[in-house]
Amino acid sequence: MPQSSPQRFFHLHLVSDATGETLTTVAKAAAAQYADFRPIAHIYALVRTASQLNRALDEIEDKPGIVLFTLVNSEMRSLIERRCEAIGVPCLSILDPIIAALSQYLNASSRPQVAGQHALNSDYFRRIEALNFTMAHDDGQGLEDLEKSDVVILGVSRTSKTPTSIYLAQRGVKTANVPIVPKVPVPQQLTGLQGPLIVGLFASAERIAQIRRHRLLSLKESRATDYVDPRLITDELVFMKTLCSHHDWPLIDVTRRSVEETAAAILNMLAESKRIDPST
Repeated sequence: MPQSSPQRFFHLHLVSDATGETLTTVAKAAAAQYADFRPIAHIYALVRTASQLNRALDEIEDKPGIVLFTLVNSEMRSLIERRCEAIGVPCLSILDPIIAALSQYLNASSRPQVAGQHALNSDYFRRIEALNFTMAHDDGQGLEDLEKSDVVILGVSRTSKTPTSIYLAQRGVKTANVPIVPKVPVPQQLTGLQGPLIVGLFASAERIAQIRRHRLLSLKESRATDYVDPRLITDELVFMKTLCSHHDWPLIDVTRRSVEETAAAILNMLAESKRIDPST
C-alpha cells in the first residue's frame, strides 16, 4: 500500500486592524485547497499603529511566509507593502479585489472604516440577543417560550445540536434545541408551535456510538453502557425519524457534515420558508 507523502509546513501571516476574523476565514478556506501543505498561522489583530505593525513585520522577517492583510490606513498599507517587498515575501490585501469590483459595479467610491463590519448597530445587538436566547434554550431549557424561537433543533444525544445552535445564534438566529431521549415523552410544547422552523438532526448509529464512546472516555467512564450500543442507538434514531416524519419536520443527516454545513442547510430552509432574511 503506497504511503502518502508527509505534509509540508509554511508560515502564513495574517495582519488586521480589526479582529482578524475575516482574514482567518479566508486563509483557512484557501489553505484547505492544498492538502499536502499545512499552514503555521501567525495572527496579528488590532494592528493600528506603525510600531505595532513593525513588531509584526519583524516576526514576519524572522519567519518568512505569505502575508495577507486587511488594513484601512494608507500609510500602514504602504509600510507593510514596502517591508514585505524588502523581505522578499508575497503580500496581499484580501479585500481589494472585492472592493474594486463593488466600486465598478456601484459606480461609487468606497469609504474605508476600520472594523466597520463590527459596528455596534442594530444587527450587532440582534446577534447578541440571539446568542443570549440560544444559551437560555439549550438542551431542552426554556420550553415555556419556544414560540419565540426562529429555529428549534431536535436530535438524540451527540448530533451536534448545541454547536449548531450557537453557530446559528452568531448569525442572529434565535435557536432552541431539544434532546430526544429514549423513554422520555416528547415535550408537548413542540407540537403546538406555529412560528419556528423545527428541524431534526440525525447521524448513522455507528458515528453516534463512536462520538459517545469518546465522550465517556473524556469523562473517565470506560464501562460499557446502553448509551453506546449501536442497536439501541438505532432504536433512538428510528423513533426520532418517525416523530419528524409524523409532524412533517425536515431532517438533516449530519454524519458527514460539519457544524457550519448543517447551519448553512438550516439557513437555506429559513430563507425558503420566508421566516428570516436570507442575507442574514
